[in-house]
Amino acid sequence: MFTQSRKIDRATFISRFLVSAVGLAFLAACTTAPTSVDDRSDLRKDATTALSLARSSHSSFNKIIAAAPGFAVFPSVGKGGAVVGGAYGRGIVYKNGTQIGYTDLSQATIGLQLGAQAYTEILVFESASALDKFRKGNYEFSSQATAVALKSGEGTNAKFQDGVAVFTMDEEGLMLEAAIGGQKFSYQAF
Repeated sequence: MFTQSRKIDRATFISRFLVSAVGLAFLAACTTAPTSVDDRSDLRKDATTALSLARSSHSSFNKIIAAAPGFAVFPSVGKGGAVVGGAYGRGIVYKNGTQIGYTDLSQATIGLQLGAQAYTEILVFESASALDKFRKGNYEFSSQATAVALKSGEGTNAKFQDGVAVFTMDEEGLMLEAAIGGQKFSYQAF
């Protein structure tokens, strides 16, 4: 029998640790809907509040959302990384202005990034068929997907890709990488 000494350098250890931590965070958040009645109620209220803020602050966005057959509101998406990173958030799906179900967003990333941030993300569906495709579950953005930042007092142009336009509002923090490509979504009806 022989013994082999195995040395792991610090960078390898840190990257493995971060991959494991991100993986565990996603496993811990596997359910689409919050598990408690209070958490479900809070999520619905938070989505309503985030949507109201976006609509009242951005008149051009209000016109886009009013014309949409459906949309999804993620009141708080947490995103962070140091080379390896991830994002997670829960939201509410609306059809014709009425809340109809829960959704969650997850994203794993590798590449140049450093920091953490929380933001609101709103998906607007261009057609009923785009909403139906999202509601079937296991929906994913292509790696080239982009979001439009909602800035107070500025006009907003919807950039629909595959029937979906994505809008974000910063909550706090600094993130050197802010792409939404590779985000995955699941859906659960009320």
